[in-house]
Amino acid sequence: MADILVTTTERIPGHDYEVIGEVFGLTTQSKNMFSDIGASLKNIVGGEIKAYTKMLQESRATAIERLQAEAAERGADAVVMMRFDSGSIGADMQSVVAYGTAVKFI
Repeated sequence: MADILVTTTERIPGHDYEVIGEVFGLTTQSKNMFSDIGASLKNIVGGEIKAYTKMLQESRATAIERLQAEAAERGADAVVMMRFDSGSIGADMQSVVAYGTAVKFI
């Protein structure tokens, strides 16, 4: 899906395009019990919880890949105005969505 351009801007310099519509990439993940125990201990002393940082980085990458896949299925060349949103589900799950507008170059 690397051939689907993803940008946070509204305009792509040098390209005119028609709008196809909204596209999304969603993933929900959790860490294992040992990571949760480590995070709980880290919460007492403070500091970065590296296992969760890595999980969120992986979640963002997965969300973008799924966004690109949906855009490709709809015949898009690019996704403009891409954004992320995230939220917790329960005590130990994190959901990340990448969304934007699929466009076709003309």
